[in-house]
Amino acid sequence: MPRRSVASEDNDPLTLAIAPPPNETPVEREQRLAEEKKAKEVSDSIDEEINAQRLAEKKEDSVKVLLLGQSESGKTTTLKNFQLINSPKAFKAERASWRAVVQLNVARSIRIIIDAITRAQQASSSSPSSPVAQGSSDDISIPDTETEFPTLTVEHLKLKMRLSPLLQVEESLWRRLSPSSAVEFEASHLASITNVPHSTRPKEVYVQSSMAWKSTFSRLLSTSTRDSVESDTGIDFDDPKDPGVILNNCAEDMIKLWHDSTIRELLNVSGIRLEDTPGFFLDDLERITALRYVPSDDDILKARLKTMGVSEHRFVLKTGNLVSRDWRVFDVGGARSLLAAWAPFFEFINAIIFLAPLSCFDQSLIEDPSVNRLEDSILLWRSIVSNQLLQKTELILFLNKCDILKAKLESGIQFSKWVISYSDRPNTFEGTSKYMKKKFSTIHKNNSPTPRTFYCHFTSVTDIQSTFQILENVKDFIVRKSLADSHML
Repeated sequence: MPRRSVASEDNDPLTLAIAPPPNETPVEREQRLAEEKKAKEVSDSIDEEINAQRLAEKKEDSVKVLLLGQSESGKTTTLKNFQLINSPKAFKAERASWRAVVQLNVARSIRIIIDAITRAQQASSSSPSSPVAQGSSDDISIPDTETEFPTLTVEHLKLKMRLSPLLQVEESLWRRLSPSSAVEFEASHLASITNVPHSTRPKEVYVQSSMAWKSTFSRLLSTSTRDSVESDTGIDFDDPKDPGVILNNCAEDMIKLWHDSTIRELLNVSGIRLEDTPGFFLDDLERITALRYVPSDDDILKARLKTMGVSEHRFVLKTGNLVSRDWRVFDVGGARSLLAAWAPFFEFINAIIFLAPLSCFDQSLIEDPSVNRLEDSILLWRSIVSNQLLQKTELILFLNKCDILKAKLESGIQFSKWVISYSDRPNTFEGTSKYMKKKFSTIHKNNSPTPRTFYCHFTSVTDIQSTFQILENVKDFIVRKSLADSHML
């Protein structure tokens, strides 16, 4: 075996790095050792502080709840309910911000209709042998499949032209709500439209957290020194840049467009059901386009603004006869690819409220159009239930958007067409909801690392009264369980 030379050992980088300086004097050696000792003490102190912080977070006397579910499952709406119930003053203070979101939702709904009209125009003007024509909008293209569009009249085209200023309103509101935001494809509720290519579906703005955009918009509002700013709402109704002015001027045409039977037929053949989507306000246009419109509690709960990332919200909540306690509610927003990152950070969560929207049984994920949204919720639920880090965490299931599920079933959409295993069971809310509850319950029972009680609620989180009672019961349960675990009850 060849021997390593002394020279090779002397040239070893690690040996050179830890070796004392050459020709070091005794005084220099003593000084170096003292500095190394001090550096080690600092390092040990930092390690102790980190460990103490971790221990403090573990022992912190606050209730920590994680809201989890796919995009558009109702997480942010559930958070709004928490705030409405327990911090009504803060909820009221944000009405000006939510007014802009409602206006954005209205403008966006009208744009989707305008885009549908444009596609119908393109289809009628294109011959089978001619190349596919492209519209001026990034969201417009000729469908890949032939669709029999209803015949549009000159009046429809005039309505489209008169409502075109709303496209600028939508763009302006995007910038005001989140100047640094990005634009993403709409989160899946239009993903079941087969005649609109995946790459050209409507797009949607998102913000990085539900708190950041409110702060940004509040700063914009606070810079106004006009006397017309109402102290109760923080809204400047006389602001010449207020989008409400354009919405008010377009109100009559928007109402006419939405209630037009030909336009309704066009949306139907295009596979677009705006009434089933978050942020739908077209049935309330007369009220919402009023010049001095202020969002109601219901409006704020219905308003849609996509959030990305993890945001934390703190509340001081009183539960029954128990003392008030600090609550930390974490909202995990965003796309499917971001959800895998949350688990290691929530080892000490008291409870997870998981939202699974039942109404999305006929829709697919925008991230992966081959995956059904209801199937995705089931897969995510299984991964949470089986996670070893969460084996001591209480799981509370909200089978959400039951109101939309009922409306879809009553309109004739067949649940069994999308959920094959449902077979020939009755196409009713009672039958489908019971079936899905059993499926989620079976996963919970078969995949939990340790036995846990299955807690499930049928919810429509935009319904204030019913959600209020459910959240009160959930709050009481979580607090009592937390106290029992800490041997204080």
